[in-house]
Amino acid sequence: MQTLQNLLEHPWMHTAMGVLALLALAWLAGQLVRRLLLRVVRGITRRTAWRWDDALFRRHTFLWLARMVPALVIQFGIVLVPNVPAGVEAAVTRLMTALLVLFVAMAVSAALSALEDLYRETPRGQQRSIKGMLQLIKIGLFIVAALVVVASITGRQVGLLLSGVGAMSAVLMLVFKDTILGFVAGVQLSSNDMLRVGDWIEMPQLNADGDVIDIALHTVKVRNWDKTITSIPSWRLISDSYKNWRGMQETGGRRIKRALHIDAASVHFLGEPALRRLSSLRLLAEYLPSKEQEVAQWNQAQGHAAEVPANRRRLTNLGTFRAYVQAYLDDHPQIHHGLSCMVRQLASGPQGIPLELYCFTATVNWAEYEGIQADIFDHLFALLPEFGLALYQQPSGQDVRALLAAPEPPAGRRLAGTVGG
Repeated sequence: MQTLQNLLEHPWMHTAMGVLALLALAWLAGQLVRRLLLRVVRGITRRTAWRWDDALFRRHTFLWLARMVPALVIQFGIVLVPNVPAGVEAAVTRLMTALLVLFVAMAVSAALSALEDLYRETPRGQQRSIKGMLQLIKIGLFIVAALVVVASITGRQVGLLLSGVGAMSAVLMLVFKDTILGFVAGVQLSSNDMLRVGDWIEMPQLNADGDVIDIALHTVKVRNWDKTITSIPSWRLISDSYKNWRGMQETGGRRIKRALHIDAASVHFLGEPALRRLSSLRLLAEYLPSKEQEVAQWNQAQGHAAEVPANRRRLTNLGTFRAYVQAYLDDHPQIHHGLSCMVRQLASGPQGIPLELYCFTATVNWAEYEGIQADIFDHLFALLPEFGLALYQQPSGQDVRALLAAPEPPAGRRLAGTVGG
């Protein structure tokens, strides 16, 4: 019993009990703050109409501040523990100071993330991202916090540490090369309004074709149409070219630029029976009479030269069909009539005579655009025989098999056909 009493009266036992009591008090204070104060803060944020307090709580800003309480208890309570050496007391104080700096830096970082969340909910935030700028601020914040922590632990001044960092500037430039390039690229992209979250961009050299879902300091994330994610370094969007489809979406019309390849052998002049038949088409009711009158006046002005068919102007099935397609597009309810709309004939070639449709749909929705485009060309493909036209198509294997399977004519008929030709 005497031994136990002597042990309890020993100075180092008082120190150990004081340390245990201080640690217990710090733990208890931390639990009280986390369980009671945070619940109170949570209740207040739910009852208020403000959004910023909800964002701060969601990003654990108050939690990082609450973690400072145990460090503060230890830092100010270590002086009350008996028989603590001055060196140990100074070391504990410096260590707690470093933890406080770390917790403050984490709280500020969480607050910046909450600021980003609030900005993203605004109309402007849905177009322009500040994530890259905030990431750069966070990097600077943690660099300063790291310098302060090292200075607190080692007991050296921050100025001496900064002088050492200045000597390593070349190494730091190499380490933070991507960060510097990303920051410069982010400033240019934002100031020139070159890229926004939600833009559809196309960058074939990096296999990117889809919507921009995130603009960060180092990378820009693109969700491709096959649902894969492509990460593009920010500086590549400045040094390389890419296509941004935002202009199409803002205009409200998506371009159709596709050609019908007409078989040149099917092009001919229209006779009277064909003209009477085509006059019954509603979209040609105004075109054909005015065109026939124009042609008749021109031929009449030629005098006797018009008696030769080659000297006369005559309507062709291809020109009439081109007029029909133009009228069809002008009358189509799903074509954007405020943008360019024309039907033009391109230079003929091995694929026939291209008759190109150049117009814009009245919607930018992908599925609706494809449906409108398909409906237009389905109608025109089916209507070509009405004008005596044929679509150019290279012979297929079925055509070759049908030709080979056809019976040969008798020798006499084949000879007569050869002589007659």
